Amino acid sequence: MKSKPNYYIVALIMLTFFVISFMTNVIGPLSPEFIQDFKLSDLLAGVLPFAFFIAYGVMSIPTSMLVQKYNEKKIMVAAFVVAFVGSLLLAAQPNYLTTILSLFLIGCGMAMLQVVINPLLRVAGGAENYAFTSVMAQLIFGGASFVSPLVYSYMVLNLQHKSGGIVSVLQPLTPAGMPWISLYWLFTMISLLMFVIILVSRFPKVELQSDEKAGPWKSHVDLFKKPVVVAYFIALFCYVGTEQGVSYWMSEFLHRYHQVDPQTKGADAVAYFWGLMMVGGILGLVLLKLMDSRKLLVLFTIPAIILLSFALFGSAKVSLYAFPAIGFFMSVMYPIIFSLALSSVDKDHGSFAGILVTGIIGGAVVQILIGGLGNIVGLRAGMMFLYLTFGYMLSIGFWAKPLITNQTVFDKKDKV
Repeated sequence: MKSKPNYYIVALIMLTFFVISFMTNVIGPLSPEFIQDFKLSDLLAGVLPFAFFIAYGVMSIPTSMLVQKYNEKKIMVAAFVVAFVGSLLLAAQPNYLTTILSLFLIGCGMAMLQVVINPLLRVAGGAENYAFTSVMAQLIFGGASFVSPLVYSYMVLNLQHKSGGIVSVLQPLTPAGMPWISLYWLFTMISLLMFVIILVSRFPKVELQSDEKAGPWKSHVDLFKKPVVVAYFIALFCYVGTEQGVSYWMSEFLHRYHQVDPQTKGADAVAYFWGLMMVGGILGLVLLKLMDSRKLLVLFTIPAIILLSFALFGSAKVSLYAFPAIGFFMSVMYPIIFSLALSSVDKDHGSFAGILVTGIIGGAVVQILIGGLGNIVGLRAGMMFLYLTFGYMLSIGFWAKPLITNQTVFDKKDKV
């Protein structure tokens, strides 16, 4: 019997996806601001996204266990309390050390939310509609990633010259020389608002299927002994490291090598990276109905590698277009790698999913590596590390052997 969708909770989850993306993917456009205002080397600048994404490694598996003891509402409320504290800390005391702690706390909150909202979406929207609602959530996530750099640009450009609306509220709270801090006051308000909304909302009971539940630590350890699990953990590590490696360093690269204003054209480039990723995701949905996901992964990864070369070694105009275009071709990588991973084991999918989400720490480690290499050999050479992560993802298209492959329209015709 089909359950009736809870449209209010579905809408709340979609709003949560928007907030997660909005607060996460503004870090890239802020990279030049961090470097300039805190006088950072590339290595120290790389510590900031490290602090954010390492939180996923700390919180993902514990949260998947805690959510079975406490309900989803309590975990989401706690997540926004943590995000509120993190945002307020940076807004009220902006310096390098508080930024590290702030980004870690916000990252913890976002990791907790990511673990909770996917199974909650399956229940609230109905299992039979999960494919549709999960795709819709990813589109909203991409839309927020597109919007957040534009909001940053708007706030920085208008804070000192325009009154009215949210700008007039944030003007007295924001240091004159650091207008980007207004974003963290905005995040503080958003976290508080989401806390209140969730607190007064009624949640459905989530009944995880036995295969979806996170097992004890032993099941995670046993999974990690399997080569296929390690291979896909590395794959997710490489994907998030690459995604953030491009989006975080893009604006600083354009500013440093091509004198592009990070508050306008640099922020726009990051916005279009996420916007094109959303567009590519829509096309990817169609193509997945026409061809094997492994072939599609290869088909999209090769142009992404070529575009990275244009971005790193091309002229200012070429680089300005090539960096955002990488987002289009990266759009299919995460869902394909994640689905291939889960389709490659026959049990313990809940524990395996927790391990895969932990691979998001690639967004932390790769930034440290790029920043460290940038200190030694320059940012351009440091970003060449992304050839290795792209190369690993390309290889998946050749060695992946899922137990179940994605069904295409041609498969259906063959069965008729």
